[in-house]
Amino acid sequence: MAGSCCGSTRVVPRLDPAPCNALAQTAGGLLVPHTVLQGIAPGGAVSATRSVDIDVTPPAAGACPETWQVGARLTPVSGQTNGALSLNGSAFDTWVPVPATLVLPEAGIYELDADVQGGVIMVGSVSNAIVQARLFNVTANAVVPLTTRTMVLFAATPAVGVTHTLHGNASASALYQVAGPTTIRVEGLKHVDSGTTTGEIVAATNFRFKKVSD
Repeated sequence: MAGSCCGSTRVVPRLDPAPCNALAQTAGGLLVPHTVLQGIAPGGAVSATRSVDIDVTPPAAGACPETWQVGARLTPVSGQTNGALSLNGSAFDTWVPVPATLVLPEAGIYELDADVQGGVIMVGSVSNAIVQARLFNVTANAVVPLTTRTMVLFAATPAVGVTHTLHGNASASALYQVAGPTTIRVEGLKHVDSGTTTGEIVAATNFRFKKVSD
């Protein structure tokens, strides 16, 4: 719009009516959008499945220019459990679920760790008594690679009438990638080439996970 004053011409700016124009002309004047960022209190999270939180510190009231501070911090999802199982009555060379199960809540790469213990009592002449543990992906019906551990291995043959009790510890751990929510459990197995064993047990004293990457 053009007008004149004292012999001069002035141009009154007008708004482009395009829908993507964020400015608006009203009877009270020009409206300019104002954005206020909302942060999360340190130590908090929007949900339990976030691996990174964004912190936002607003400017002081009335500051001009408005300076916002934005930062990020890791808040990886994690969890832990434990459980123990007696292998008495279970078949040799058969993997049996230990009551220690965790659910990885979302897609990503996880650090899995299980502190496992195994024990066995050998009565009389026994050859090659073994107690093992592993991590098993219940959702995919597949073994978690590189997690099979042997807690007890006794290859000697005790004298007839002599009882031997063995106990061992191991750590079954791996970096493991999943495509979505996944259930992981600890499993135990016993084996003997010959002879009689009893009191076989597998325990996950601390089975835990922590997400390390999306």
